[in-house]
Amino acid sequence: MKRIGVLLSLIFTIFTVLTGCEPLLVLDPKGPQAQVQANDIKTSIIIMSFIVIAVFTILAIMLFKYRASKQNKDYEPPHIEGNVWVETICVGIPIIIVAFLSFMSVKSNYAVEAAPNGYGNKEPLVIYAASSNWKWHFSYPEEKIETVNYVYIPTDRPVEFKLYSYGPITSFWIPQLAGQKYAMADMVNTLHLAADVPGEYMGRNANFSGKGFAENTFNVKAMPQKEFDEWVDEVKDTAKPLTEEKFTELLEPGHLGQSTYTGTHLGFMPPPEGENGGHNHGSNGGDKNMEQHQPNETDSKTEHEHH
Repeated sequence: MKRIGVLLSLIFTIFTVLTGCEPLLVLDPKGPQAQVQANDIKTSIIIMSFIVIAVFTILAIMLFKYRASKQNKDYEPPHIEGNVWVETICVGIPIIIVAFLSFMSVKSNYAVEAAPNGYGNKEPLVIYAASSNWKWHFSYPEEKIETVNYVYIPTDRPVEFKLYSYGPITSFWIPQLAGQKYAMADMVNTLHLAADVPGEYMGRNANFSGKGFAENTFNVKAMPQKEFDEWVDEVKDTAKPLTEEKFTELLEPGHLGQSTYTGTHLGFMPPPEGENGGHNHGSNGGDKNMEQHQPNETDSKTEHEHH
């Protein structure tokens, strides 16, 4: 009786704690790519819940129906051959489940690797996202500006992040906008996303990369295109140019606040040449923008520092 009371108290405590938790970010999508993945997660949870409930129900029935009973010492259970229907169900249902999950995974993988659904006719905003120990550098080749540890994007427009690393392998992840994708030192990976709703979102490195991993985060702010253009103009009017010496200093291991510059590091320290993924109308535009970028040494701007 005492054990039952302890078990009930534990269950009550767990439910009490869970009811006070905020919704999981991956289940609160704010863009088409994240919506696809959230649907997959929910579908998988439903299927797994059905399997768990079915298995435990069958287990309870078997334990009750075939429990030990008082039989004569010379009792021998009857010989039973295999049942075709039972074997078909036991083998067929797992095959159907695995086949369905495989089909769903492949379909969603193609969906998230392509341009966001509904934005096919819009020119994507290309942003180069480079990681270093333990910070993120965001380069806007077309706008000719660069930020550290934060990124602004317009809503209702596709965005292409070109990912690479100046250190160990990291994983770029904005849970409410897109899934994870690796950033590596020897190649560029392309991540597609779009924000349907203005707001501020959390981004982080999801791959362990040393002692500073826990704080290897960045902020994402989605805003209407007009506000985004105004922010770009403000940066060009007030920020200090990014020099090679300054960028080399930023690459030193350690944690920094948020900072903003005119110009990008793509001119004097370009990303790796190899590229993987995202070969569509937007990728060429991004490469073209990068080639056109040249550091502007004539800008007399002041640096933004956000803490």
